[in-house]
Amino acid sequence: MQSFLGRCVREVTLSVLFYAVFCLAAMSLVAVFVRAYAPQDGAVTAAAWVIRCAGSFLFPLLFVRRERALFKGAAAGAVGAVVTMLLFAAVAGAFSCTWLFAVELFACALLGGLGALAGVKLRKE
Repeated sequence: MQSFLGRCVREVTLSVLFYAVFCLAAMSLVAVFVRAYAPQDGAVTAAAWVIRCAGSFLFPLLFVRRERALFKGAAAGAVGAVVTMLLFAAVAGAFSCTWLFAVELFACALLGGLGALAGVKLRKE
């Protein structure tokens, strides 16, 4: 039987891992198509926000279970946003953090918590 803390770490880690892989794969595809058809940098940024928000809702919905789902989902969304920001910075070769990242961090945490709550309700645990 796993301890509560072990389950929390496992659920959040799985959620963040799949969230990061999803964001990297989706953003690489979007960047190829957007760069080919719409040369504005704003299009890539908007697509990145949509992908991150979708991922921060979807993966806590799938992986977070049982008690304290709101907090575990919020942690998964926030940590996932930080991890993807660091991954994108590593890929781009430059690190840039603006005030919009604080808004994105809050939105991802909120969506992660809501996704986890929805997942618990859908599974009827």
